[in-house]
This record gives sequence, structure tokens and C-alpha cells, in this order.
Amino acid sequence: MRILIADDHELLRDTLLLYIDNEPGMDAESVEDLESVVSRLTAGEVYDLILLDFTMPGMNGLDGLRRIMEMPGGHRVAIISGTAQRDTAEEALAAGAAGFLPKTLSAKSLVNALRFMALGEQYAPLDFMRASEEDAQEHPLAKQLSQREYEVLEGLTQGKSNKEIARDLDIREPTVKLHVKTLYRKIGAANRTQAAMIAKEEGLF
Repeated sequence: MRILIADDHELLRDTLLLYIDNEPGMDAESVEDLESVVSRLTAGEVYDLILLDFTMPGMNGLDGLRRIMEMPGGHRVAIISGTAQRDTAEEALAAGAAGFLPKTLSAKSLVNALRFMALGEQYAPLDFMRASEEDAQEHPLAKQLSQREYEVLEGLTQGKSNKEIARDLDIREPTVKLHVKTLYRKIGAANRTQAAMIAKEEGLF
């Protein structure tokens, strides 16, 4: 089983390579951005599974996933992420991704997921898909927000621009502006800084 890992964090790449290469029947390689994936596939390299980091250079939300899947060869592609929420996971799976892997997965769970996807199945950890929804619903402030508004507010607390948030969530910038406006009203904020302060003071993020 040949796997290509694409992630811009060197430590994570090295860790994943170590885990996977210690498994019998598995061979892994790594690159640091989407264009490197495209180059390898264009050169004729063949992989049983390709893992794409959701926020690495070149991804532009889920555009990178679609780009690789549309390349000749019928590639099986999965998203790996430490920041994406359930909505993004659902969108990736709906787009035909082989799976969605949170970076919180244990090494054993990761290897099992890779084998599962290599068999042609679609993988998403149930605990992640449920927890991201339940955690948000349990917080009083989050209860006032839709899932998208919650994700946009998280972006605001990280100091991201509307353009960056749009890219991360794979939605259009005008849509982000609309969500920002509605969440301001719901939580009683007048601007981005105040919204971020309210979220942090309430312990939402």
C-alpha cells in the first residue's frame, strides 16, 4: 500500500511517515504543498491513497481536494486536519473524499483508517462527527449561533480576515460577511475585536 502525505508541517509529516513505515505492507512518502502532489501525479506516480492537509498552501479550502480527484487516474484522496469542523468533514465526504482524518487520531486509529480507506471504504470517526456538534451545543453562547456562525467566530478569534476564513471554510467571502453580521447581532458585538473578546471571555475557544 503506497501512501502520499501532503502537509506543510514537517514534524507532522515525519511523525506520520514513522508510524506508517513501521506497518507491514505500507510505504509512505511526503510533500509539503498541493503543487508537489500535482507534480508527482503528473509525472506518473501512483498511490493507493493521498492525504491532503486542509490548510496547507494551494488547498484553497476543498478546491485542492477536487483538483486532485479530477486528475486522470481515479485517485483516492482523504483530508487530514487539525482545525476543520464537522461541516467541512461532511462537505469533503459529500465531494467524494475517501475519508476525513482529524489530527487528534491515535497512531493505531490512523493506521486502521488508512487500511479501511485502501479497501475502498469511506472513513470518518464517529466520535469527531458527533463531538464537534455536541461541544458547540453545550456552550450557552454557541447555542445562539448556527454551525457556520460558530466556525466564522472561531476564525475571528484567530485574527483571520474574511478572505482567510472563506478559504478555510470553502465558502465565498460575501457569505462570510453575512455570517459576521448576524453573529455580531446575536452575541452583542459591534466589531471583530469585540466579537473575539466576547468569545474568549466566555471561554468558547
